[in-house]
Amino acid sequence: MPILIRNARVLTFDDARTEHARADVLVEGNVISAVGPDLDVSHLTDLEIVDGAGKLVMPGLINAHLHSPANLLKGALEDFPLEIFMLYEVPPMGDTPASARLYYLRAMLGAIEMLKLGITSVHDDAFFNPAPLPENIDGVMNAYRDSGIRATVAIDQPNILEYEKFPFLADLLPESEKEAMRRAPIQSGDELLSIYGDFVDRWHRQADGRLMCSTSCSAPQRVTPEYLQGLTEFSRTHDLPFNIHILETRLQRVLGDVRHGKSLIRYVHDLGCLDERKFVIHAVWVDDADIALMADSGCTVGHNPISNLKIGSGVMRFRALRDAGIPIAVGTDEAAVDDSANIWQAAKTIGLIQKVTTPDWTLWPKADEILDCVLLGGAQSMRLSKSIGRIAPGYQADLILLDLDTIAFTPLNDLKRQLVYTENGSSVVMTMVAGRIVMRDGKILTVDEAALKAEIREAMREHESTFGRIQEHAARLLPHYRAMYEKALAHDVGMMRWVPPFATRG
Repeated sequence: MPILIRNARVLTFDDARTEHARADVLVEGNVISAVGPDLDVSHLTDLEIVDGAGKLVMPGLINAHLHSPANLLKGALEDFPLEIFMLYEVPPMGDTPASARLYYLRAMLGAIEMLKLGITSVHDDAFFNPAPLPENIDGVMNAYRDSGIRATVAIDQPNILEYEKFPFLADLLPESEKEAMRRAPIQSGDELLSIYGDFVDRWHRQADGRLMCSTSCSAPQRVTPEYLQGLTEFSRTHDLPFNIHILETRLQRVLGDVRHGKSLIRYVHDLGCLDERKFVIHAVWVDDADIALMADSGCTVGHNPISNLKIGSGVMRFRALRDAGIPIAVGTDEAAVDDSANIWQAAKTIGLIQKVTTPDWTLWPKADEILDCVLLGGAQSMRLSKSIGRIAPGYQADLILLDLDTIAFTPLNDLKRQLVYTENGSSVVMTMVAGRIVMRDGKILTVDEAALKAEIREAMREHESTFGRIQEHAARLLPHYRAMYEKALAHDVGMMRWVPPFATRG
């Protein structure tokens, strides 16, 4: 059934950045067919009309980076630096695989939250501990299919020993702990590439193209160089995005120095793997040479400002990356380091945190820049810039309707600034994905939200024993990881991404 949103204010984000004080948006099938004032729809039958008076229509938001398997961990973990935090999130010795249903529920919880906030697309870098079983991959994909959200999903799977992922750790761990790590299951690059082949065959462009496959090696220091090169070639063959966390933390900068004598950006470049399909996530501890390499490669960078603050990773060089012409997308990372999947909050944080990086206010991010990152950068990160992120004929009908009669927009002084700084998602009254209304007036229309939330609460109770076992194991390893972290702090990296007083440290 065609849908006409009538008499709304419209932000298109098209090439001309067209804005309409009053216009109609016509959706036919899963695409936008026309945009403009007083559209003639007399030729259409069975037309659903949505009254847009007093409302804003804009493209649905894009969460460019999420780890759905952590969706049950909001507020669950103490704040630690990443390398220590991951002990509690992904146990290095592996553990009993979670059920396919739990993978489904975790992904579904995030999808429900995002759709209610007006987030219509997500790039999920899904990890599977200890290994990506087909039924668990299907659990994630089935959740996204059932919820109605647009999802691009990768299999995030390291394939080297735990203590090889870090500097100094092999010398600090007792032999008994290293032996336990050697017993943890590790898949070869060939095994993982075979899993990826099956994944693409089963799920790529399913649900009328709403579900897409992506690739991921997690991070260059977490996989063998042969697998990194093999997966890069796989992504080229299938034209898939490639998620790769690079230089998220200072310790990773130290790792590049002591192991390779170069930054991890240079390391990936020298392996022939830094290309236009790479989605470089975080990129906090990069220098000018790294930025030049990224700009030349055509890659996109994923900015996760709240995650970077929550676990103390640092502040990304937003202006330097933008000035180099590198597309920036915005993500929430995972529930344990953002405590939500709320891109509105992430967008506001970008605008705020950059203001303490320089007293030159002319370099601070503008609201329209931030919105461009959320929408156009997000689309670029998923290699979907020709189909989502804009309101224009032929683009996917991923739209949201916001009520302009809310506190956030009263009074309405500057629409884009208020979208970034005053809106938190509560003004969203309708979410449409691929021409289908999936949320209206706060109610998800695709699934039984109440029943699912009840099941999730019960599943978390059943998961408590596993969670407790992981915490005990992490506490045992914590002193050795802390010693590694402190040793890395003594290594001069020639830059600073923390704010004073820590800026005096090397």
